[in-house]
Amino acid sequence: PGRRDDWDWRLAFVVGLVLAAPLVALLTGEPVAQTVPDKRVLMALAGLLVGAGTVLGSGCTSGHGVCGLARLSPRSLVAVPIFMGSAAATVAFLRHVL
Repeated sequence: PGRRDDWDWRLAFVVGLVLAAPLVALLTGEPVAQTVPDKRVLMALAGLLVGAGTVLGSGCTSGHGVCGLARLSPRSLVAVPIFMGSAAATVAFLRHVL
């Protein structure tokens, strides 16, 4: 029974990903502009790095930031400042050094 429920939401998620842009274009009459750079290799690498970070951090950033902090999880209390500090350092480096 649990496996079927799991399949339903996953299918709905993928269908939503595929149909969202055409539906917005149909409703607004405007084509949906691509705002993500068309550098597939870099995007794939970024996805792999996000996945690796999720594994290393024992959860995703929003999970730690929203749910973990709300329940005062010690792991989240450590993880959130680390990834927020890393994000701030990355933005500072990219904007002010490069």
